[in-house]
Amino acid sequence: MKKILALVLALCMVFALAACGQAAAPAPAAQEAAPAAEEAAPAEEAAPAEEAEKQIVVGLSLPTQREDIWVRHEKHIRTACEALGATVLTQISDNDAAKQQSQCENLLAQGIDVLIIGAHDAQAAANIVEMAHAEGIPVVSYDRLILNCDVDVYVSFDNVAVGECMGNWFVENVPTGNIAVLAGDPLDNNAKLFRQGAMNIIQPKIDEGFYNLVMDQSVADWKAENAMRLAEDCLTANNNDIVGFVAPNDSTAGGVIQALAAQGLDGKVLPTGQDFELSALQRIYQGTQGMSVFKDTVVEGAAAAKAAIELAKGETPADINGETDNGQMMVPSVLATPTAVTKDNLQEIVETAGLYTWDEVTKQ
Repeated sequence: MKKILALVLALCMVFALAACGQAAAPAPAAQEAAPAAEEAAPAEEAAPAEEAEKQIVVGLSLPTQREDIWVRHEKHIRTACEALGATVLTQISDNDAAKQQSQCENLLAQGIDVLIIGAHDAQAAANIVEMAHAEGIPVVSYDRLILNCDVDVYVSFDNVAVGECMGNWFVENVPTGNIAVLAGDPLDNNAKLFRQGAMNIIQPKIDEGFYNLVMDQSVADWKAENAMRLAEDCLTANNNDIVGFVAPNDSTAGGVIQALAAQGLDGKVLPTGQDFELSALQRIYQGTQGMSVFKDTVVEGAAAAKAAIELAKGETPADINGETDNGQMMVPSVLATPTAVTKDNLQEIVETAGLYTWDEVTKQ
């Protein structure tokens, strides 16, 4: 009996030890799992870093590349955005409002984070702003103000001041007599501002009878050939008795000079201009164009890129220095100062700007 009892006790101890061994067995597995948990932790911590490194995509919609200044706008916006780590997707509408809207729809479909628009049609582009905002995408109105919408920020030059640069040169250099005032494309709000600035200076001279205004017309699409036709009509109607043309930019000034040259008046009647195009600087040097206006597209492009990326990050642009009325709201604005360019300061500004060499300007 004692032997049987001893045997039973021995068997119980064996089973107890075996059970303890089985219960302890998972412990090594748990120890092996710990490093896996430690490896997973950095992956969770890395997620925000990866999100922070997400590259911002900037949609860029411009009206044209026909004019040198708009080629520079595209180049300098792209360069500035890329320097800030963003990718740029560009569309050129070729001065077609419907095409610009379609292209912007395409940019939005590609998942851009912010949209920069140089509007062809200041009114029609309001639809683009509304489309972008419906998708939570902020919009920078670039160079040309978009009207009657809640655009996020406007980056440009003080365009009334641009017109005043033209007006000041005009009244200081054009003698009394018949004058013609050409404005830019009527769909471009800047054209209105340039004319406003020029007439701030010239209108008092008209009112006192110093000038007789014989033509006041807009130039469709800013085209040189349209400006040339208007100048031809003006010269014909007034038997070539015109002492001055206000041309709203360098391209249109070129068209006016063609009309003047056909009548042997080039170099005698000097139109204004603005945009700092190489051909215009050459004409200033040669004495067939009176002046231009330097609007530094490096500065303007950098300001647009900075504002766009700040908006894409949900920040308020830091460089806002004014407000501009677009008919619906006072738009927060980043406005740069223009510089009048005449024969007197031509070489200095050309060499300071660094866009062209003096040899290029003086090339005959």
